[in-house]
Amino acid sequence: MAELDLLAETAGAEIVAQVIQRRAAPDPAYYTGPGKARELADMVLQLKITLIIYMDELSPSQVRYLEQLTEAKIVDRTALILDIFARRARSREGKLQVELAQLQYLLPRLMGLGKQMSRLGGGIGTRGPGETKLEADRRVIRRRITVLEQEIKDLQCHRAIYRQRRRRNRMPVAGLVGYTNAGKSKLINALTGSDLYTEDKLFATLDPSTRRGTLPGGKFVLYTDTVGFIKYLPKTLETAFKATLEEIATADLLLHVVDLNHPDYENQISVVRSHLARITADYFTRELLIFNKIDLFEENIDYSRLQRQYPGSCFVSARTHQGLEDLRQMIAGMLEWSYHQIKIYLPYTESALFGQLKQFGQIISLEYLESCMAIETRVEPALADKLYIYAAPPGAADHNTI
Repeated sequence: MAELDLLAETAGAEIVAQVIQRRAAPDPAYYTGPGKARELADMVLQLKITLIIYMDELSPSQVRYLEQLTEAKIVDRTALILDIFARRARSREGKLQVELAQLQYLLPRLMGLGKQMSRLGGGIGTRGPGETKLEADRRVIRRRITVLEQEIKDLQCHRAIYRQRRRRNRMPVAGLVGYTNAGKSKLINALTGSDLYTEDKLFATLDPSTRRGTLPGGKFVLYTDTVGFIKYLPKTLETAFKATLEEIATADLLLHVVDLNHPDYENQISVVRSHLARITADYFTRELLIFNKIDLFEENIDYSRLQRQYPGSCFVSARTHQGLEDLRQMIAGMLEWSYHQIKIYLPYTESALFGQLKQFGQIISLEYLESCMAIETRVEPALADKLYIYAAPPGAADHNTI
């Protein structure tokens, strides 16, 4: 309920009351029991309430019956989150993805929306790229969904090209993931000296951004900011933001940022990990847990307990830059773990490949032979694939031939 309050405030609502009811199952007509629904109607009159937000997703008929009874606008949690995403979308990609999510949410609700169908604009639950489609029929909306899905598919292709280009340039990617408002954007700013937009509100970041940072030893890494997760993230958003979430699946490293100042941070860690497991099955092999905002109550942190509970985690403050050097060292170390150590016999004619090896790998030993260079090196997997054909000394195949 506290999180629902924050979502409502982020959308611009003023909270005046909360109502909780224990029931074995939701009422098919009013979700709450009929008696509780009438109490809500009385509260609307007494407190001059114009909007009621429900924690769970409502059916179209429940929305219609509740609006008729209370004469207030009814919004469920999914519609509220979609509204916030609509306000936060800035890029063309973000707007396309939000509109697709809105239309996918709206399509099964066209029947029975009643007077809400003729009410365009006007606040929470109706604003955003998809709001002008509320008067359209199912056929028009399905056609628009098809167009949006194709455009987002094109965006996926563009993102795939960018990822291939990064791999050709041997630039490792660290994707920042975490619960919404954990401080991911501020941490990227601290690591790279950039000025990504930050705000102490839920879903302040919606459009993914990438910035380049430097690691110990002078090597570069790309930090990619991603949309924050939340408990019960609407399925329509997960589907619509597939192109963006693929950045998480293909990142070399996942920096899982945790707001240590949040009273329920342990549950937030579990929520984020459950989302990551659906996106990429091997997330745990690339995850670095980062506890952020340690400056807010540093003397009360039980570091030893947290290290036992979450081995290999890191403690930082994006605001004061505490622990950033330790974090950079850990990032560099985790990226090094994925490197392959091999010995190759590289012909002198492969000067371009030798240049890549010097720029993107680590030469452990180098010996100049008559027809080639004997090199022991540590390189990333993509470059190692090119070098394995030189793993045998020249003439080795001839000696083994019978």
